[in-house]
Amino acid sequence: MADELLQQAQELFEGQIDFEGQKQTELISTILLAVSGLLAFILGFALQNVYVTLWTGLGGAALAFLVVVPPYPFYNKSPERWLPSGSGMAGSGIEIDGKKIN
Repeated sequence: MADELLQQAQELFEGQIDFEGQKQTELISTILLAVSGLLAFILGFALQNVYVTLWTGLGGAALAFLVVVPPYPFYNKSPERWLPSGSGMAGSGIEIDGKKIN
């Protein structure tokens, strides 16, 4: 029972995203932070209130966090297929300091 819960929690928080998902998250976070920063500056300047600037920027950062950090399934649409461990290593002829490594 406890192992099953631990396994579910691990799968939830492990963060399985592929390389394309990483590229997406970088683009989304850059856009969200730039837009929220610009909006914060404009609102703060228009209202002459630094608190509005800070809270708008903080809200934009929180929004970016909520959109980018959780490993949503659409960030793992094209996972990489890796070779099984140990494949292709036997007899590969690697030499280190004149000694052959198997």
